Amino acid sequence: MAKIACPKCKGKKLYQLGSGKRRCSRCLYEFTPHKLPFRFTRKEWREILHFFLMEQSSNSIAEQTGHDKRRILRALTTVRTVLATDVPEVFTGTVEVDETYLGGAWRNKRKVIQDKGTKRGRGTKKQPVFGILCRNGKVWAEVVDDVEAETLQPLITRKVTPGSTVCSDTWKAYTGIAARGYVHRLVNHGDRQYTDGKGNHINGLEGFWGYLKRKLASKGGIRREKLPLYLGEYIWRYNHRTDSEKEKIRRIISLLERGVSG
Repeated sequence: MAKIACPKCKGKKLYQLGSGKRRCSRCLYEFTPHKLPFRFTRKEWREILHFFLMEQSSNSIAEQTGHDKRRILRALTTVRTVLATDVPEVFTGTVEVDETYLGGAWRNKRKVIQDKGTKRGRGTKKQPVFGILCRNGKVWAEVVDDVEAETLQPLITRKVTPGSTVCSDTWKAYTGIAARGYVHRLVNHGDRQYTDGKGNHINGLEGFWGYLKRKLASKGGIRREKLPLYLGEYIWRYNHRTDSEKEKIRRIISLLERGVSG
């Protein structure tokens, strides 16, 4: 049997507590080994996750595994919840920043309302989402209330190391990034400019937006309150797209164990 490892830092030196939990000597994290939610065994979880990674519906997974549909639905919600926590903490080097809108088919992302000034896009039916992508291919994104500087720039300073190069389009919310300690490079999409010829572009993040919108469209529509969960899922899938299924399942089970015992 494989030696138990800390689900937080992977440390192998553990102390057993009187409660039955283990305490990691490296990070002091306490957890109950091999405890997974909904009383599914590890073998059952591997089967469920196999179908989940194939993007099967909850009804299909329930039918193929023989488990109650409502139990599977709750399990998948838990999986998406833990996936949303498994994201890069900070970015460094050269990063791309951009925003998009989900839930509509408008061609233009932004609109200036002449009577009221610059607002958050075309009406209230579309949900703004802000994202950051590092040139190593990792991405992070979050549902936001609007795409104004007061909202986006604090997210940049929280997620991007000062001194990094930040590539953006010319949206006014990004004005002033250089004053916050970043090298700011602009690409003018309004002039059909998608790169400045010096490697400054946001094509990687535009590619992720396309991937995300195709995946959400295949679901036939997501309720707005559920959007952060599905956003977290597809960020995780994108960031781990080169991992084998075995590696993905191992990582998700570790996240589930950590979620139960934390």
